[in-house]
Amino acid sequence: MPLEAPLAPVADRVADLNARYRHHGATSVLRHALTDPQVGRIALVSSFGAESVVLLHMVSVLDRSTPVMFIDTEMLFDETLAYQQEVARDLGLTDIRVLHPDRQAVFARDPDGILHLADPNGCCTLRKIEPLRAALDGFDAWITGRKRFQGGSRQALDFFEVGDGGRIKANPLAHWTKADVQDYIVNNRLPRHPLVSRGYPSIGCAPCTSRVDPGEPDRAGRWRGADKEECGIHFVDGKPVRGAPAPV
Repeated sequence: MPLEAPLAPVADRVADLNARYRHHGATSVLRHALTDPQVGRIALVSSFGAESVVLLHMVSVLDRSTPVMFIDTEMLFDETLAYQQEVARDLGLTDIRVLHPDRQAVFARDPDGILHLADPNGCCTLRKIEPLRAALDGFDAWITGRKRFQGGSRQALDFFEVGDGGRIKANPLAHWTKADVQDYIVNNRLPRHPLVSRGYPSIGCAPCTSRVDPGEPDRAGRWRGADKEECGIHFVDGKPVRGAPAPV
C-alpha cells in the first residue's frame, strides 16, 4: 500500500484552498473544509453565541459527528449555558466537547474571579486560549463563525487562513452579511440566543459583555471601554490575523 504524500506547508495549503474555493458559497466551503484532505482533521469551535446556530445547523446537516468545542469559561451567562444544551440536543450534534480552564491554573492566577478587572487579556488567556489550545492538540484545522461585517481585524477575512500553532482556520461565513445570517436563522426556524432580544448582538463572558445601543457596532458591547476587541483565540504570534499570509 503506497504511503500518503506529506502535506505541503500550511501557508501553501491555505493559499491553494482559497484559490480553489474562492467563488464557492458558505455551505460548499464548509463541506470542503470537512472533507478536503489538504485541511486534515478538523473541529468546529463555537461560543453558542448570538449567531453560532447558523454554523452549528450547517454542521448538523453535513456531518453531525463533527467535533464541536465549546469553551465554558465559568463566567458565561446562564442563558448561554442553557442555550448550548438546547441547541446541541435539538440539532442532534453527537460530539460536543465542553472545555474548562485548568483548576490549578485558576487557583493560582485568578482565585477570586476578578482577573478580568485588572488584566482582561490575562483572563482570556487563562479561561479561553489555554483550554482551546490543549483541546485542539491532534487537530489540523478548526472552523470559526467570524465574518467580515463584524469589523475590526475581521474586515479582510478569507475563507481559509493560517492559525496559531500552524493550524488552518476555516471561516465559511466570512463573506456573509448580517442580513444573510438573519435570513438563514429565520428560514431554517432556528432558536435564537435569548439575550439577543435584550440588546446583546454579540455575547461573551458576562462580566465583559454589555448591551449595545441602536446604531452601535454589534461588538461594541464586548470589553467596553477597554483597548481590546478580540479574546485572543484568533491571534497568531500575539497579533490578529487580517487575511491569509502569502505562501512561504
